[in-house]
Amino acid sequence: MNAYLIIRDGSKWADVVRLIPGESVTMGRAPTNTVVVKDERCSRNHAEVFHTQGMWKIRDLDSRNGTQVSGERLSQDHVLEPGDILQIGNSHLAYVEDLSQAFPETGSLLKASKSVSQGTDLEGIETEDAASIFETFEPTTITHRKEQSRYLDEPSLDDTDESFPKVGRAAAKLCRLAFELAKSTDVVSLANVAINGLFEGTHVDAGALLLRVRDATGQRSGQELEVIASRSDSDHSYHRVSAFLSSTVLNDGQAVMARNVMDDSNLGNRDSRGEILATSVICAPVRMGGHIHGLVHLYTTDAEVTTDPEDLEFTLAVADTVGVALENLKKRQELAEDLNQVQTENVNLREQLGVQSEIVGSSEVMLRVSQQIARAAPSRATVLIRGESGVGKELVARAVHFSSPRVKSPFVCMNCAALSETLLESELFGHEKGA
Repeated sequence: MNAYLIIRDGSKWADVVRLIPGESVTMGRAPTNTVVVKDERCSRNHAEVFHTQGMWKIRDLDSRNGTQVSGERLSQDHVLEPGDILQIGNSHLAYVEDLSQAFPETGSLLKASKSVSQGTDLEGIETEDAASIFETFEPTTITHRKEQSRYLDEPSLDDTDESFPKVGRAAAKLCRLAFELAKSTDVVSLANVAINGLFEGTHVDAGALLLRVRDATGQRSGQELEVIASRSDSDHSYHRVSAFLSSTVLNDGQAVMARNVMDDSNLGNRDSRGEILATSVICAPVRMGGHIHGLVHLYTTDAEVTTDPEDLEFTLAVADTVGVALENLKKRQELAEDLNQVQTENVNLREQLGVQSEIVGSSEVMLRVSQQIARAAPSRATVLIRGESGVGKELVARAVHFSSPRVKSPFVCMNCAALSETLLESELFGHEKGA
């Protein structure tokens, strides 16, 4: 029997922890816990979930503020039932046994718990230093000069360097990755840049970027996914995302993370030998213009290495950045195609005008002639062109014809000097038989 803990992040259920018989899951503020809760109301070792006699139970580890299950405070070990809400401080976890029912309509499965007063989160609030008010005034001057930001340089910070905050390192990586994505000229190179950036910023060793297959109109709206780029740093090749996990992300539009997914076909695909190599998995949607066009699939095969919520945050940020980059790339390609078409049409028009009219000149007089041609060409009236011999009356007549709606009709040129007076009169004004 499968069992899971779904961790609530804000207003969404995102992180999934699979419960394995024989392994207890501890929760608290200490980084050694399976589920690390960043809440001042939570004790360092707050509670644990363990398996005994075929049942999953939760035990409060003498925490300072206690543990509640579906609104009731624990006084002894409690047997968990599907839909129970575990409340630790201001954090909530849901216990479920059927993962397929947990995401489509979470509210119909989970039991209601008592409301919790949201305490003021003091983390991240900066107070103004009063001493700064009395700082001496400094005249305005240029204090720094720099040609390029160090955030766009190759990574030079060690992830274990505590002098630089983890959030700052992730932001620098994301900034550099967005800059590289913006320079990509096609979808495949863009996908490879994104995958390499994800491997640099998360604890994974395999993953891929998948997009929906194009339909007959060229839009990515189908349910089938195609792998654009993949990478595996382990001894095994990349294995596609499971159908359940992909459908959950594509339908709900939310990124999910699951740990301890071994032997669970819902969260991991089996290889040719029937084994699931993934131990932790992250899946995030790629959104473009309000629509989901694909997803990012990452996992680790090392049991000693596990993903954390920071990896989920970084993956979701990269997936959204990839969506923006794909949309900009599409617009650039459309603009380039339109520009090529316009340039081709201009060349064709120049060649056509050069061959058919053969009028050369840019003086004021020639510009007036061109304006008169443009005014006369659309009309169905008879046009009389006068001028001395050799001034280019036929060229003007040809330009009028090829600029008129009759351009597809033949242009017939006749030498009037070779016609007799009566014949010319008949050609111009017509004649009656026998006259």
